[in-house]
Amino acid sequence: MRLIELFVPDDRSDDALSVLDDEGIDYVRTAEAGDGTDGELVSFPLPPQAVERVLSSLREAGIDDQFVVVSSIETARTPRIDELEERYVNGQEEDDSIAHEEIRSRAMNMTPGRVTYYAMTVLSAIVATAGLLLDSPAIVVGSMVIAPQVSAALTGTVGLVLDDRKMIVDGLTSLAVGLVVAIASAFVFAWIVRSGGIVPSTIDITAIVQVQNRISPGLLAIVVGICAGAAGAFGLATAIPVSLVGVMIAVALIPAAAAVGIGMAWGNVSVALGAFVLVAVNATSILFSGLAVFWYLGYRPDGWTRGSIRENISGDWVGTLAVAVVLGVVVLSLGGFVLGQYVLYENSVNDDVRTVLDDDEYADLELVEVRTEFVGVGVDDGTEVTVVVQRPADAPYPNLVSDLETALEDRTDRDVAVVVEFVDAARSTEA
Repeated sequence: MRLIELFVPDDRSDDALSVLDDEGIDYVRTAEAGDGTDGELVSFPLPPQAVERVLSSLREAGIDDQFVVVSSIETARTPRIDELEERYVNGQEEDDSIAHEEIRSRAMNMTPGRVTYYAMTVLSAIVATAGLLLDSPAIVVGSMVIAPQVSAALTGTVGLVLDDRKMIVDGLTSLAVGLVVAIASAFVFAWIVRSGGIVPSTIDITAIVQVQNRISPGLLAIVVGICAGAAGAFGLATAIPVSLVGVMIAVALIPAAAAVGIGMAWGNVSVALGAFVLVAVNATSILFSGLAVFWYLGYRPDGWTRGSIRENISGDWVGTLAVAVVLGVVVLSLGGFVLGQYVLYENSVNDDVRTVLDDDEYADLELVEVRTEFVGVGVDDGTEVTVVVQRPADAPYPNLVSDLETALEDRTDRDVAVVVEFVDAARSTEA
């Protein structure tokens, strides 16, 4: 429930009260004087879903909303409050969206102080790094819970849709710097862990399942970023609690940022590059999908009027949006190119592995899984392909590795190291 307090000059009182009466709203009037202007303070309770419509109706009636306070209250009892709740919560005018003024305040209030924001970012990155190296999904999830990136992402997105320069700068700067801090923290922690012998320096980080999931910017991983941004926008723009949405946004960013740091600490360019591409693409996807949802829900820059779009577009707003769109398109295009390169490489590897296994010599083998390293643009180092096959118990296949390696190198024009993992199969015999 929301309590609205609105200062109305005496010469506009009849217009304001007429709007409230038409909407069936109970109100209280208190005589006040503001900046030398005589008037009254009109107070009335509303369901959250009704705030935007009522304030818009008051503006259309010529009521200046330079002094308006929207506050949360636990409950309200007035003669017609049940009718309002029936209309806006359960009835034909049901709509979860909240007022422009409230969404701006909610976005700003979500942002913690700088020290808290970056301290929590460091802690979440360290926890994520430990979870990845331990291959522990539970610890990785824990890092997402304490990550504060939801505030920066949503502040920047709200700023873009409402054309608030300060919110845009604060949100996007905090998001970018926060991710840099997360990557740096993960690198330092991973380097200490590796140098201190806590984790063997010879460990193959690409064999860790939790790391594998963050170094290949596949389509499904990018879908996570798009859905996270959309869910964050819906959570902030409606009466739905946004706390759990923060975990969703962190899912798309923090573990991948930790994987970048791990790749750097181990000197593995393909891991660091693959995870970085995933971070960049997901961050951009979160912003753009959030912007699309806010626009769909009807949020527009201040002063926006329905009608011709050309009449509402200012040079400053176009410039701000154009810069954001260009940067976003560049990031998504590069990410899409890298993703396409990886998908083509992966498809080629899968085809060649199946072709080799179709040979009569390997008729008794059954392909279980093929795992490929991320192949980055400009990365000329050899890549590793792991092939998991099921074989009759203890049957030797001494030529399989060399046959696979030759076929893959001929097809991809890269140095490929092939690892074959056998899963022995045995059938029980009935007596």
